[in-house]
Parts: sequence; C-alpha cells; structure tokens
Amino acid sequence: MKIGRNDKCWCGSGRKYKACHMSFDNRIKDYWNRGYEVPDHSMIKTPEQIEGIREAGKKNTMVLDFITPYVKEGVSTGELNRLIEEYTREIGGIPACLGYQGYPKSVCISIDDVVCHGIPSDDQILKSGQILNVDCTTIYNGYFGDASRMFCIGEVSEEKKKLVRVTKECVDLALEATKPWGTMGDMGYVCNKHAVENGYSVVREIGGHGCGVQFHEEPWVNHIGEPDEGILFVPGMTFTIEPMVNMGKPDVWEDEDDGWTIRTEDGKPSAQWEYTILVTEDGTEILSH
Repeated sequence: MKIGRNDKCWCGSGRKYKACHMSFDNRIKDYWNRGYEVPDHSMIKTPEQIEGIREAGKKNTMVLDFITPYVKEGVSTGELNRLIEEYTREIGGIPACLGYQGYPKSVCISIDDVVCHGIPSDDQILKSGQILNVDCTTIYNGYFGDASRMFCIGEVSEEKKKLVRVTKECVDLALEATKPWGTMGDMGYVCNKHAVENGYSVVREIGGHGCGVQFHEEPWVNHIGEPDEGILFVPGMTFTIEPMVNMGKPDVWEDEDDGWTIRTEDGKPSAQWEYTILVTEDGTEILSH
C-alpha cells in the first residue's frame, strides 16, 4: 500500500512520512531503478525493534562470556548445554535453539570437522587438541540475539590455531566491508578472498541470516560474492555475519542419523565465528559477539 506524504511513517515513529522515511525510501528506489537488489520494509527494523534486539544481543553475549571458562578439557558438551540453559533462564532469557524445528538442545556445539549444528551430549567429552564452536541464540523480551565463538582445547596444532585465527579475521574484514548503501557482494568478496588467500574455503550452502524479530529472517547472507553485487545494505538492517571456513574443500554433508549435524565432506576441520550486527547511518554496530 502506498504511503501518502502526510500519513504516519511505516517505521512507527509517529511522524509524518515526508519528515521521516520518505527521502530514505526514495534513495532505495533510486538504487532499485539502477538495477540493484534492495530490501523491503520487513528487513528494516524500527527504532523500537532495534532497541529490543540490542538488549537481546547483550544478554546473548553475557551467555557466551559466562560459558567461556567452562569450555575446557574433560568437560562434556552435555554439561555445557545444561550450564547455558540454566544461566540463560537466570538472566531472564530463553534459549532459542531448544525445540527450534525439533532441535533437542539449548546450544549448538561443533567440534573439529563438524561445520555447524553439532548436538551436545553427555558422552562427548572435550579432549586436548580439539577446536570447537559454541553457537548460542537468546530470546529476550521477544527479541533475538545470535553469536558464536571458537575455542581451542589444551594443546592444539598450529594448523588448527591458524584456521581459528584466520576465520576470525574473515569475520572482522567482512564487518569492515559492511557499509550502509554498500552491497552484500562487497562483504562476501573480502571474506572469501581472505580465506582463499590462506589456503582455505568458505562453505557455500550455509550462510548468515537476518535476525532480531525472528530467529531466522531475510536476507540470507552469503559470505562469497563480487563487489557491487547482491542485496543493498541500508540502515536499520540486522543480520548475522558467520562464515564457516574449512581447512580443506568447501563441500559438506548432513548426518542422516540425527538430521542436524553438518560435517566437512573431506573430514578436515572447520571453524566459525558469528556476530549479529546492525547497519547504522555511518557504519555498523555489533549487537552480539
């Protein structure tokens, strides 16, 4: 439905459209006329939503900070899952993973060749030499914060340490390349380029996603791209940057026994870091990390 100049703005500010988002929408329309893929209003958060997502992101970061000292040799991933669920509820949050499309636990913990969606278990004991990703999403007051971190257990090989480090660099370079009125291709290009230059590959089938009002929203975020291509980033968009970087080839497969666990096809290690970010008027803001 077309909004009149003197109608209330779609963003919920209560202001007239002409004094609020009309020039913003006209700028997006100009990019669309020039052939760019542009976001619709459903991908652009209102100030009220942004504040809610920001608070959820803070809670999610608190959960990852809390669990960090417990991630060590001899601890089971099942125990980490219990600690995360208990702490999340203690601070007023809800573990978003629990029950999501049938997922049985409160967090995803992925070790070595597991790319993502590793299911915690009391039988899975952390051992020296492993690398693992703890991927946590928290619902707080109806909003979502999502992030993941890598951990090295005990004495880890230099090869694995480098993979973890370079993957973090990929995320930070991607963040730096994410700019208002830039494109997803700008971000994906620098992310993939850094991985390839270090002899690694970025998983193609799985990417980031819009996040905040729902767990998974549009747009799907590709960490491989070409400059000035892909969807336009505009202020108010919230989404995750979370490249999955493989030591070997990018190919992956899903474990049919549990329907969740994604592994590298060649059995080589994979690493992932994840931020939820907000595109602002002059750059980006990390909402959870």
